[in-house]
Amino acid sequence: MSLTLENVSHVVDGVPYIADANITFEAGSFNVLLGRTLAGKTSLMRLMAGLDKPTEGRVLVDGRDVTRESVQRRNISMIYQQFINYPNLTVWENIASPLRLAKMPESEITRRVQETAAMLQIEPLLKRYPLELSGGQQQRTAMARALVKDASLILFDEPLVNLDYKLREELRAELRELFRARNCIAVYATTEANEALALGGVTTLLHEGRIIQSGPVMSVYREPVNVTAAELFSEPPINLIPGRVTDTDVTFDNYAHHPLTRELQSLSPADYQFGIRPSHISLVPQNEDDLELAMTVELGEISGSETFMHVNNEHFHMVLQLMGVHEYHTDTPIKIYLPISKLFVFDVDGALVHAPSQRAGE
Repeated sequence: MSLTLENVSHVVDGVPYIADANITFEAGSFNVLLGRTLAGKTSLMRLMAGLDKPTEGRVLVDGRDVTRESVQRRNISMIYQQFINYPNLTVWENIASPLRLAKMPESEITRRVQETAAMLQIEPLLKRYPLELSGGQQQRTAMARALVKDASLILFDEPLVNLDYKLREELRAELRELFRARNCIAVYATTEANEALALGGVTTLLHEGRIIQSGPVMSVYREPVNVTAAELFSEPPINLIPGRVTDTDVTFDNYAHHPLTRELQSLSPADYQFGIRPSHISLVPQNEDDLELAMTVELGEISGSETFMHVNNEHFHMVLQLMGVHEYHTDTPIKIYLPISKLFVFDVDGALVHAPSQRAGE
């Protein structure tokens, strides 16, 4: 099965939710929709499922126009961020409910329920009711009910967002394994760049209802087509610095200068925007071409094994993503080191004109 959105737009009360979407999802593929809240991820999935009809454009399945077909006539499953289970049914009956609606033979229902429960490691829970389960167990039950149908299209609308970190990590790994053996189309929506990287597959970036880039996850990560794509696919968002390239050097905001390196020699003299990911800036020099900048600590956010440090001077504001716990008081002077080899370069309109080599840009 292939699913294609062809020039699809969706307008509600004069407000465009989706604008001119063109994309194809292939059988056996795992696809991630990455975008901020209200970017259009849920709207796009509802159009795929048939829950909403596009204002313009067509939805095609294997080349057949299904735009006006109801959701009941499509072989789809959808999993939401909220746990949607029937509280008066056991876990077994929750999982079996779509098969009973399809009037499947009891022997086949038993086989599929047991197989799916084993896959999601909830076999000991089959006799319990949803209110007797933890949040993670409830979400596994909801996922099992969606997966048991053997649907051609499975849609995940931020299904792990309400779970604790450890459980999210476990379920992400399981999802990757689940879909390696299935020939369906899986589409997973998230607001988190790191989650998209962890899940892999094909990533589609959405911004204000528009698809701005789509492709294999590492290709999109390494070569964002524009500033917006780079900001979406960086957590925290990529640091942006205005600057200019001459025949001999690069100047950042008419303040910091650096000789033109081999990587940047192909750039024509002009004004640019330079991007550097927070994880690539360090507190000690890592390379010969690192640019030293004098900054002041504005804020340090300790998050588990990482520290997000906000620093500034009269020209720049930057965020660093540092491994480990780093305690600096506000207004402390500090030196940071910006690797020129890892710079992304965008023109003044925001289009990518240079990406670091794969080794440098990791």
